[in-house]
Order: sequence, then C-alpha cells, then structure tokens
Amino acid sequence: MKIAILSNGPGNYSTKRLVEEAKKRGHKVEVIKYKNCYLALDDKHPDVYYDGEKLSKYDAIIPRISNSMTRYGCAVVRQFEMQGIYTSSSSVAITRSRDKLRAAQILAKYDVDTPKTLVSRNTSDIDDLLEQIGLPVIIKLARGTHGNGVILADTRKAAKSALQAFYLYNEDGTNILLQEYIKESAGTDIRAFVVGNQVVASMKRASLDDDFRSNLHQGGEGTPIKLTSEEKKTALKAARAMGLHICGVDMMRSNRGPLVLEVNASPGFGIEKVTGRDVTSKIIEYVEHNAKRRHHKDKIGA
Repeated sequence: MKIAILSNGPGNYSTKRLVEEAKKRGHKVEVIKYKNCYLALDDKHPDVYYDGEKLSKYDAIIPRISNSMTRYGCAVVRQFEMQGIYTSSSSVAITRSRDKLRAAQILAKYDVDTPKTLVSRNTSDIDDLLEQIGLPVIIKLARGTHGNGVILADTRKAAKSALQAFYLYNEDGTNILLQEYIKESAGTDIRAFVVGNQVVASMKRASLDDDFRSNLHQGGEGTPIKLTSEEKKTALKAARAMGLHICGVDMMRSNRGPLVLEVNASPGFGIEKVTGRDVTSKIIEYVEHNAKRRHHKDKIGA
C-alpha cells in the first residue's frame, strides 16, 4: 500500500512511529507537511499539490492535524476525500472534535456521560450560570488545547473576574464553557487510546503539584492503568459518537461513574512509553484492513 501521513513533519515522535511500523509491514510511506500543500478546486480534478508537484494517488492517508491548523488541515483532508481516498479520520469528525461546544452537544445527544457543562455569550448571565454549575467551577475556551485556556475558580468573585476577562479579550469569538468541578478526581484523569472497536492502551495522568490539570503537556505524569468494563464501554461509546476510529478519549472517575472530558482526534503516542503497549502497529493494521475493504467495495461497485 501507498500511505501518506499528514503531519507537521517527520521529526514528530508519533509520525516517526507511524513511518517505522508502516515500512516494517512493507508499505510505501510519505510524510506530507499539510500546511505546505495547496489545493486545486476543480470539480473534475480535486488535486493536492506539495512543494510545487501534484501528489500521486494514495491508498490511504493518516491525518495528524494540529489544533492550531485544524481549518486548513481539514481542508486538505477533504480534498483527499473528494478523490475517494480512504482516510483513517474524516475531516468532519476531526473538525467537530476540536470544537468543545459542538463536541459536548454530540456527546449529550448520544447519551455519553460528561461533567455538567454550560455555555453563554452574555456576561449578564454570570450569576445564573454560577448558581446552576456551583463552585468551584472550571472555565475553558472552546478551542483550547493541551490544558491551555482552562482555569479553576474557587469563589464567585474569581469566577466573575475570569469570565469577564475572557469575554472582554476573546476577540476571535471563541465560545466559553463553564464545567462542573469533579472534586474526587481533581488533578487526575484517564486517557484511553481507541483503535477501531478496541481500547488498545490506557493510562492514568496525574499532576505533579496542586495543578487541577493532569495533561502531560502541563507537566502531568502518566502511569499504566487497567480500565473497568464500564470505562472501556464509555470510551468506545464516546469515540463512536464523534465518528473517530482512532482517538484518545479522556475521562474522569467520579462518584457517578466515568465522565468523558474530551475525544482527541490526534492523540500523542507517548502512551506507548508509559504503558509499553504498541499502539502504532494496531493503527497500521486498522488502516490496512479498512483501506483494502474500501478498495474492494469500490471495485465491486465500478
């Protein structure tokens, strides 16, 4: 098979692992810096150009789109989709997973348990919002990533000040969410790595200080963990709801069961180092199987 990995570059650990495993299984692999691509918007020839040359046909693409480049990166993915090329994550699924408000709406629609979440664009609603959500409260930007754009307010005064500051300086119009604080899981969460219909690895992440955020990018520490059957079911349910076949599902353990925080469309592969599990080979196997099945269906329908 000929596989293209859409990435910021070959130096990224996750990209290197994908290239390594794909080559090991006999595939031809190219790493494409999607931000350097340009698109020919022709209904008959939806081509993608890279470094001045038209990219040839691939059997599959694996998108590794960064949060900051979601809009353009997904446009590149859509262009490949228009060519009928199999993609391990669809442009639609990536886009909606990156919008925390849209993702919360989808998870609610499919009855996936999450912390109570409120959203509003009106500063006059602050008192009512705090009355409903309670204190402490987590306040976050809808398009934040790696734990950035997230604060914990312990008092009504702190929450009001934070919200007013967010509303005042939020020039791009990003939605602001208020989320229930889960005291019993403060500073810790669970990352379940989903490939297809399986959780192939899982770890617990904990902050190393008093930070309520457990994200590894914020200095959190990961340890292997065995998920309960309920946690596995919740992770798979969340992945299906978002339409993501390869993803990281972040959950918290609460007194009322697992609560989903986020479904990450481009999860890092650091979980391999923490757990000793080879998630990359599972991804390549999944891509192989589904790209071949897609090609077989296309041949039958031709």
